[in-house]
Amino acid sequence: MNGVERTGGTAVWGRAEQQTFRSRVRGCLIGGAIGDALGAGIEFESLAEIRQAHGPQGVGDYVPAYGRRGAVTDDTQMTLFTMDGLIRAHVRRDTGAWHPPTDVHAAYRRWAATQRDWGPDERKREDGWLAREEWLYARRAPGNACLTGLADDRMGTLEAPKNPESKGCGTVMRSAPFGLLVGWEPQLVFQLAVECAAQTHGHPTGYLAAGAFAVIVHAVTRGDSLDSAVQQALAQLVARPGHEETSDALKQALGAVRQGLPSAERVESLGGGWVAEEALAIGVYCALVAEDVRHGLLLAVNHGGDSDSTGSICGNLLGALHGETALPPGWVVELEGRATILQLADDFAMEMTQGPALHSPATPTGSPGWLQRYPRA
Repeated sequence: MNGVERTGGTAVWGRAEQQTFRSRVRGCLIGGAIGDALGAGIEFESLAEIRQAHGPQGVGDYVPAYGRRGAVTDDTQMTLFTMDGLIRAHVRRDTGAWHPPTDVHAAYRRWAATQRDWGPDERKREDGWLAREEWLYARRAPGNACLTGLADDRMGTLEAPKNPESKGCGTVMRSAPFGLLVGWEPQLVFQLAVECAAQTHGHPTGYLAAGAFAVIVHAVTRGDSLDSAVQQALAQLVARPGHEETSDALKQALGAVRQGLPSAERVESLGGGWVAEEALAIGVYCALVAEDVRHGLLLAVNHGGDSDSTGSICGNLLGALHGETALPPGWVVELEGRATILQLADDFAMEMTQGPALHSPATPTGSPGWLQRYPRA
């Protein structure tokens, strides 16, 4: 963030900077979940079907999905476990173990357990608090590549990725938390998101789109404009083999901004969002042209494609850009899992800004409450 000073490579956070950062983290997570929930009830409908059921403007509010209004899908579930893995990585660093992809992979495996188990196993204290949230034990149309990529304990890598032909949007929709690592340099944020995406999707477009999204979130969370953030992502992409589909999709999104008033038809010109580069392009385009958060999110979901994922991506961006207070309160209060999402967001912000006060190599026991929530095991 522009207001964070650096001394000897360590971020020095003032109180105002901490509060702004926490607001952006909250906004990113809650905004993404709102977009996810707005699209959940229309994900598999065509634009004509959406308009026939909800009027010429499409949906303007939550519609029931999975038995309730404001229900989230696997997009939000996996985003939460991404953030959980990043906190665990920072906590485990005290032990001398520092390999964030391993911690994120372990977190994704905990998510995979929520897709097959009836509920949390209270005996597994090493799983931490998030895996004991009962409401997360629900299948919400998870992507096949995410399920198969995490079906065994072998971690996919860039050298030996899981599902090498897959470039589904399941990489992008879970990758916003990497961008919230504001103390990291952009190229490291990009690299971490790419490595963690390859754990389930091995096609270059699948993992490079995730890296590009993380860099965009990173830049806006640091205070840059969204247009500048997209340019930074393009700069990271150009040096990577196989970047062309992702780069072209982002350039197409930028070009669509200049083509006239936003519309569902213009959104659909960018694709359906089922694959990574199209979902990224739609989410970025809708955030770029958004008059406010409500306008951007409704534009992002009212099309005949992967509405929950494009809504989630747009919501992550707008929430990180404007902070939690910009989110429509009526949507916030009905959101499934809001208390859990806010608790995780606050924990992440606390770990990033106050981590040494909670745990350090010099104090092996650390804060008992913190290490119960985020075990080093």
